[in-house]
Amino acid sequence: MEQEFKQGYRMHRVLSNLNRLDVDRLDDADRERVETARDLLEEVSLLTRPGDGAGADAHADS
Repeated sequence: MEQEFKQGYRMHRVLSNLNRLDVDRLDDADRERVETARDLLEEVSLLTRPGDGAGADAHADS
């Protein structure tokens, strides 16, 4: 259980750092990369959130 907590905490820190970036200073390609990274981290966060116990077994449709 502690490993899951550590992974969730790391994910939260990375997402927080991405949200703090001053994207106005980035070029278009980097801005798009940051946005994609944010979206992916938020999706993973939703899938791995232990709220109702279903998160660990949830799979995204591709």
